Amino acid sequence: MAFNYPNGRRFDASAFAKPVAKSSSQSNRGMSLEGDLNDANQFYLVSGQAVIHKKPTPIQIVNVSYPARSAAKITEAYFRQASTTDYNGVYHGRYIDFDAKETTNKRSFPLKNVHEHQIKHLKQVVASEGLAFMIIRFTTLRETYVIWAQLLFDYWDTQETARKSIPYDVIVAQGAQVPLGINPTTPYLVAVDELLNQRN
Repeated sequence: MAFNYPNGRRFDASAFAKPVAKSSSQSNRGMSLEGDLNDANQFYLVSGQAVIHKKPTPIQIVNVSYPARSAAKITEAYFRQASTTDYNGVYHGRYIDFDAKETTNKRSFPLKNVHEHQIKHLKQVVASEGLAFMIIRFTTLRETYVIWAQLLFDYWDTQETARKSIPYDVIVAQGAQVPLGINPTTPYLVAVDELLNQRN
């Protein structure tokens, strides 16, 4: 799925990915987590497994230039409001909603990487019986995990009096690791299925 800046220039998520040493691991195939997830979602869509899309960031258009009737060009725009989470869609008849984060930390996932409006949104999804989760990539460790949003809530709601991060060991124990893949390279729904099976 292609996204453009308000000035019409194409958004390239891979341009923001930090360069890493070459290896055969999933994290070092030249794409950011976002790029990997976008590719996975395209694969899931084409193969009929799920319909999941990245949410566009809402913008307010202020000025548009019309050099020709067929060539309207946005010349000024602003972010209208804070975005909620990165992705949503339908999987096995269930609404899913999730955010994806990367961290260079090796021992924990800092809660400062998450925003309050995202927590509020995920809590609303859970209250409506949707599947809400977080995908976390430890870039230094080259590992990616899926955790239920409830685990995120448990640490978020107590951060003022307790720790301000989720320990790596807790994520490993209560989450599900995304396996290495070829097509897609980040088959995160395998980890979602693992978590769903643990619920049953």
